[in-house]
Amino acid sequence: MSSEQTIWLAVCTALAFVMHAGFAMLETGFTRRKNECNIIMKNVMSFSVGALCYWILGFGIMFGETKGIWGGFHWLSDGSSVVSGVPGAVFLAWEIVFCATSTTIVSGAMAERTEFSAYLIYSAVMSGIVYPISGCWIWNPDGWLRQLGFHDFAGGTAVHVLGGMTALVGAAVLGPRIGKYDDHGNPRVIRGQNMPIAALGAFLLWFGWMGFNGGSVVTAGSGFSLEQIGKVLVNTMIGSAACSVTAMLLSWKRYAKSDITMTLNGVVAGLVVVTPGADVLSHLSSAILGFLAAFVLVFGIEFVDRVLKVDDPVGAVTVHGLCGAFGSIMLGIFSDRDGALYTGKFAFLRVQVLGVLTVAAFAICVMGALFAVLKHTVGLRVGENEELRGLSWAEHGWPVTETGGSAPDTASYLGSASAVRPVTAVDLTKPTPEKFYQADGKMRKVVILMNSYRFEALKDALDEIDITGMTITNVTGCGVQKGYTEYYRGFSEKSHLLPKIKVEIVIGTVPLGLLVDTVKRVLHTGHIGDGKIFVYEVENVIKVRTGEEGITALE
Repeated sequence: MSSEQTIWLAVCTALAFVMHAGFAMLETGFTRRKNECNIIMKNVMSFSVGALCYWILGFGIMFGETKGIWGGFHWLSDGSSVVSGVPGAVFLAWEIVFCATSTTIVSGAMAERTEFSAYLIYSAVMSGIVYPISGCWIWNPDGWLRQLGFHDFAGGTAVHVLGGMTALVGAAVLGPRIGKYDDHGNPRVIRGQNMPIAALGAFLLWFGWMGFNGGSVVTAGSGFSLEQIGKVLVNTMIGSAACSVTAMLLSWKRYAKSDITMTLNGVVAGLVVVTPGADVLSHLSSAILGFLAAFVLVFGIEFVDRVLKVDDPVGAVTVHGLCGAFGSIMLGIFSDRDGALYTGKFAFLRVQVLGVLTVAAFAICVMGALFAVLKHTVGLRVGENEELRGLSWAEHGWPVTETGGSAPDTASYLGSASAVRPVTAVDLTKPTPEKFYQADGKMRKVVILMNSYRFEALKDALDEIDITGMTITNVTGCGVQKGYTEYYRGFSEKSHLLPKIKVEIVIGTVPLGLLVDTVKRVLHTGHIGDGKIFVYEVENVIKVRTGEEGITALE
């Protein structure tokens, strides 16, 4: 390898590493704020654990000189004897980035409810054993799929199909997030917290993918030249652009608005679909595949969500698994070397289908078994309270906002009363007096101080007794708890303010006792910090628009 090729591969390794920042930002933007620190931790550990396990074990399995379906093995191999003329350290660094990419794909599909310890075990097994085995089949000179003529330029199958199918089985074994599906199995919308962050992630992936595909010109032996590099980079750009534009237009047609999440996913899906054959596709073929991948994306996400009932917060199963498989198979038609459009023969197409199905089945079977074992041993999913409260706090002790609280996922609003006077604070553990179960014609304001992670359950319960109007405020304070202690960088941090939300409701026809007991039923756990209910008599309510007063104004 010439010095120019070595430098180019080293630069592309650094570019491809940037993709991990893109994955972290995209996943953070597509999920809720209460889990953002957990998302970042998982993405950091995907690379860190993955790099160590691949260096110690995985690289030797993937590129060992011993022939056989499972590859060879070299303990702490640096790759110096793997490919003639390739500097071992540069090649190893390049392969570490690829391995970690496959591992981190799964994080998004299993976001917001996975035990952190289980995720660390998964990362080690995926990086040290599973990815190297399938990678050996495809990229080792003695690999059986490579011997058959299977073509995977930059990891459409080895990285993305493997990661996407692992994400599918992982999310399926894990189960959906709390509140994702209603009692009839219909999916509910759980919005991501920050689209600008998600867009930054998509752009970082787009940028880093130039190295991901561009560096493969060296390692795939597809003819290193400026012309070939240019072809690969243009195909990467064109495929992604075509997919994002089509995804925008298709979502606009189906949902009456251009969907930002589908558009951003379209950027990544277009990158994935050209990755298997960026070196053997014409620019027109890349655009066509990007266009078609948008349909795979939009309908694939709907299929996974609505039909398979698999909760995938970022769409990783479709973006990587389905689009990676689609791009790999379509090479059998569009490849300018062996594709059916150019040769009139389908032998290459059959090989591509075989390779995709083999890797997909391998991922589903092996990783499905691993997730099942984790589920029944160390535990794969966090508890209900931890999930509702948020994994940033539950797993890492990190407050979600500057005040330590998190906003409820949904809230509606009702104007405040014109004048109130306090009556009492209700103890959650005492029964409600019988007289409060009858509407007496009085208007009352009920203020509830509670933990934010129980808001969705409270809102659903209030809906059942026909209370939908409320005002929600993020507040901090402390009662008998006297604050709490957390640790930051090894130092104890004493806080005198606890994160809560304040829910304000004004009632006139709903019996006070019914409301109070409904709140108590939802919030009571028997532990300090369950919350308090304050009841006030309301002198009057005036509706500004009509001038109506009293109970009429409430209704």
